[in-house]
Amino acid sequence: MHPSLIDIGANLTHDSFDDDREEVIARARAAGVDMFILTGSSEAGSRQALELAQTQPDIYRSTAGVHPHHASEYDDGVDATLRELLQDPLVCSVGECGLDYFRNFSPADRQKDAFERQLTIAADVGKPVFLHQRDAHDDFLAILAPFSDRITAGVAHCFTGTGAMLDAYLDMGLYIGITGWICDERRGAHLKEIVGRIPKDRLMIETDAPYLLPRTLRPKPKSRRNEPVHLVEVLRVVAEARGESETELAELTTANARRFFAID
Repeated sequence: MHPSLIDIGANLTHDSFDDDREEVIARARAAGVDMFILTGSSEAGSRQALELAQTQPDIYRSTAGVHPHHASEYDDGVDATLRELLQDPLVCSVGECGLDYFRNFSPADRQKDAFERQLTIAADVGKPVFLHQRDAHDDFLAILAPFSDRITAGVAHCFTGTGAMLDAYLDMGLYIGITGWICDERRGAHLKEIVGRIPKDRLMIETDAPYLLPRTLRPKPKSRRNEPVHLVEVLRVVAEARGESETELAELTTANARRFFAID
């Protein structure tokens, strides 16, 4: 049993959890995952995340934002909704926001606009930013840089990039969120080489459930749905790669999450 863990990125409003959400949470808590930051990635999704957080405010916080996939939906009404949601003390971060040129579900110009507007919200409301970047590193940094002294903090959620990208994010003062991607021998092996470069006070862990099921789980789960109980496996793999004990890593990632999201 580890010291209590915080899953900083869990999409628990996802419909794959509709039938057994309480059991999913019970399994995670039995394994030592005590808090869950519920990701908001659209206007409706951000509302749902807060509504779920309000059911158990002792274990949940939520974020409010528009993922780049939904950037085409971003308008003044959405902006106003996000600002309204962020007045709630349970909504602890702006996002998930950023750029995604891998899928390009929204045109790049709309993505850039939605990203910049959400960074402006974060600066205005004084809450940190939950960031997404895929295949858009240069534009992402260019938009984020002017805000770096205006926002309280930012985390590169689900970091999967190169050592050079990691250095650029650390230079900008970002925290780094590591998921089960590091458990993927096909795509994530490079993360094991560089995860040790993340300073102790800037590292956080997350599952991104129901996505990114750790491939190192033994026995292999019957379902491909990831859930927060598997944060313990992310912890194990990251601790091994960094040469730290799981207990030490649990303590520091939890302390970082409490500080970043202002959880008292």
